Amino acid sequence: MAPWFSASAVAPALASAWHLGPTGAAGLTVSVQLGFACGALVSSILTLADRWSARRFVSGAAVLAGLATVAVAASSGPGTAIPLRFLTGAALAGVYPPAMKIAAGWFREARGWAIGILVGALTLGSALPHLIRWALPGDTWRVVLLVAAASAFAGALLVLAVPSDGPFAAPSPPFSWSAVPRLLGDAATRLANVGYLGHMWEVYAMWTWMAVFVTASEMARTGEGLTPGTRALAALVTFSVVGVGSVGCWLGGKWADRWGRTTVTSAAMAVSGTCCLAAGLLFGADWWVLLPVLLLWGVAVVADSAQFSTAVTELAPPPYVGTALTLQTCLGFLLTAASISLLPHVADRIGWRWTMAVLAPGPFLGIWAMQALRRRPEASLLAGGRG
Repeated sequence: MAPWFSASAVAPALASAWHLGPTGAAGLTVSVQLGFACGALVSSILTLADRWSARRFVSGAAVLAGLATVAVAASSGPGTAIPLRFLTGAALAGVYPPAMKIAAGWFREARGWAIGILVGALTLGSALPHLIRWALPGDTWRVVLLVAAASAFAGALLVLAVPSDGPFAAPSPPFSWSAVPRLLGDAATRLANVGYLGHMWEVYAMWTWMAVFVTASEMARTGEGLTPGTRALAALVTFSVVGVGSVGCWLGGKWADRWGRTTVTSAAMAVSGTCCLAAGLLFGADWWVLLPVLLLWGVAVVADSAQFSTAVTELAPPPYVGTALTLQTCLGFLLTAASISLLPHVADRIGWRWTMAVLAPGPFLGIWAMQALRRRPEASLLAGGRG
């Protein structure tokens, strides 16, 4: 998953080299989100994640994402880079949902923990380019992209070491045009998806713009302009805030298996929504005050992610688990394109101090959806009857 934020991590360098404004810089990530949504839509309509070998699907898609990232590194401007980033997103739609299907195929008990570990790996992979960016001079942006591509190639080989799609994977179903309408029409699955959408409104916009928020906060604190040291600090803090989410994924999976998916997802969204608001209150504060809140936000903002997906694996018809996961992520990543694009426009008008607060309604909507699901009889299918 390292190619995902590879261009976002070096967005300031690309903006300078290619003369990009805020909209053009946002396009480097929004194009990935839209590519993912389109790739996931095609995959879900054709039920590819259920009719093809998930392991081979993940491997081939990871190779394609890596090749597209190498091509971005060789690009001379946004005219070629943005379409290639769209292709990167479309390829990653063949990595993330089928990988969750593999985890579900290997685990029946502790499934939330297993998928949580997987999403934790996604989180670390997404954060990796920010760490590479921090470790290298600002003008070596091509190296960041190439390391991300190499990581994708390594992942493509590693997934083939998994011996099968799992003993609990259902047999491949025949192709059916009715699979997606059937999944969309199920009330319990729909509530799980609404909860996921509330979560997704927040998480990717927060990840994408955290470096800019941190940079603006540091400039407000010091009263100085943008310096290489500030950029490096923002990259390191962003890696830490995004990367620490892997701990949240692990804990979220462990606790959701024990206490119920609706309980843990609601608690995580309550914390992350509160942090959306608290970040504005602490904007420009000393690091010993602001950083703990950002790290807590990083843990909470993704602690629930895997549990929405796990819920779908428990609610959806077994032959179409892969399609249900792909459809869920398609809807979620389509929504992220809107929130990612919105934030810089809000910041142009009110500044970065309160811009993150725009994300807070998402998690609170998600809490409503998960509590509504908790009251339905289908909740008995979640987390071994824990809801």
